[in-house]
Amino acid sequence: MDQPDIFEGDEPDLASLAEGERHSLTVAEADNGLRIDRLLAARLAPLSRTRIQRLVADGQVLNGARVVGDAAERVNAGDTLTITLPPPEQAEPLPEAIPLTIVHEDAALIVIDKPAGLVVHPAPGNWSGTLVNALLHHCGDSLSGIGGVRRPGIVHRLDKETSGVLVVAKTDKAHRGLSAQFADHGRTGDLERAYLAFVWGVPGHKGVVNAPIDRHPGSRVKMSVRNAGREAITHWTLLETYPDVTGTPIASLVECRLETGRTHQIRVHMAHIGHPLLADEVYGQGFKTKLSKLTPRARAAVEALGRQALHAARLGFEHPVTHEVLSFDSPLPPELETLRDALAGT
Repeated sequence: MDQPDIFEGDEPDLASLAEGERHSLTVAEADNGLRIDRLLAARLAPLSRTRIQRLVADGQVLNGARVVGDAAERVNAGDTLTITLPPPEQAEPLPEAIPLTIVHEDAALIVIDKPAGLVVHPAPGNWSGTLVNALLHHCGDSLSGIGGVRRPGIVHRLDKETSGVLVVAKTDKAHRGLSAQFADHGRTGDLERAYLAFVWGVPGHKGVVNAPIDRHPGSRVKMSVRNAGREAITHWTLLETYPDVTGTPIASLVECRLETGRTHQIRVHMAHIGHPLLADEVYGQGFKTKLSKLTPRARAAVEALGRQALHAARLGFEHPVTHEVLSFDSPLPPELETLRDALAGT
């Protein structure tokens, strides 16, 4: 059977489908209603339908300005489809002598106090300089292989610009035991995750955000609250409030405890209830005008931060081998202590 003439206009040079580049095509009138994965696989012959489906799942396919969320989505004539082929993946991360702050280490696991700016595992755009590269140098071959070559020992993650405590498995047994606890989110076990977040406004004394989270329909780098998303629950408690130049409370320090573990969960949930994190360039854009209401010292501290004001302050879990309940605390790093003092005027 002949391949359908799927796209109008000049056909792209299939040999030019370079990795790391973006390619745009327009749907022909005759192909109105086709599934997007079938359409792209038929037209972009070097790419299999499975590869197309994986690219859709990774947020690499756009319909206009909207991220395609389902490979079975039907297209309309005139739609402009854009597909981005990520750069080739490095086969295996290499050990790098990156300094680590080790809170605890034994034969089964290692607990790290991660600084802001350190990516947890290699990914496009960050093939080196990650926590995994540092762990390979520190631990050698004694890391669990369950996570694969790019994520050895990784059972949970922190965003690049989030600092704080994180546990890594050194054995497969530890990996399985820790992963089970994180999958359960502490509902029936001893997993505890507490974060400190500096947010705009005063959200109240305490509360719970129960709002499902999924990919943002218009951005590959954002998540959002969506009815069809995955369950996400965040508990927050007010710890401190900070005044503006008139003495009116303008910002707060809250403790957030996770009942689930979605990507960007605290950042999305606090923004959803109108209290985004300070210096969050992704979810706090609409609150930049509040900077002018801060004291000059506080404003300078926020502008100098260069990261969202979020810190993983406590991590507790049952040791997967000894079954001892462990708890580790991480103090605020210097840049967040500076922010706290500036906001409080101390």
